Amino acid sequence: MRRGTGRALAGAVLAAVALAGCSSSAEGDAGAWTSSDGTGKNGDRGIGRPAAKGVELGGPGSACPLPVTFDLAKDWKPQAVEVEPGSGAAELAEQGTVTLVCEIDAKPAGNIGYLRVWAGTESGGDPRATLEAFVADEPNTVEAAYERTRAGSAAAVEVTYTVRDELLDGSKTERAFAVSTPEGPVVVHLGGLDPEEHRQMLPAYELAKKSLALG
Repeated sequence: MRRGTGRALAGAVLAAVALAGCSSSAEGDAGAWTSSDGTGKNGDRGIGRPAAKGVELGGPGSACPLPVTFDLAKDWKPQAVEVEPGSGAAELAEQGTVTLVCEIDAKPAGNIGYLRVWAGTESGGDPRATLEAFVADEPNTVEAAYERTRAGSAAAVEVTYTVRDELLDGSKTERAFAVSTPEGPVVVHLGGLDPEEHRQMLPAYELAKKSLALG
């Protein structure tokens, strides 16, 4: 099995488990973020109203100490990811030149998906090169668009790409942004069970990007 296929399979299994535990009331709350056609109420990239701020992630004493800090959306639950080197899980936790270090679960907030933080060790790298390697390591990607942007006060590069989901027999949008830090590159990635879940979680992703600070 190709590494990317295994990663996609693991993600789909986790999503299916999350779906089984998600209540209809949570789905109703999530639906308030978007219009009936899934377009954000403000007409901007499908984003609904801004996410309510929860805790700050990344600093000393937080669930995931990181080279950056940013705000989480209310009720999203972070958990550090630690894998044993050389294990099967370690292979799934590596993508491109970065390694998965933190997962922020949207299920407590009523959505199915994760905001994931990946980190590398090569300082001074190019954020676009980091993202290109990240996307290239997902073999089911069919198109990708890159743009320069800002993450807080830091220069960043963002990618929006389409992934063919073999298990669900469809396509879905994913996106990520990358910044360089003295400790190495950091990638913040948003997936989702399907395109609708992805759109509903965009405010949390945008909050993380807007509030990001180095160190």
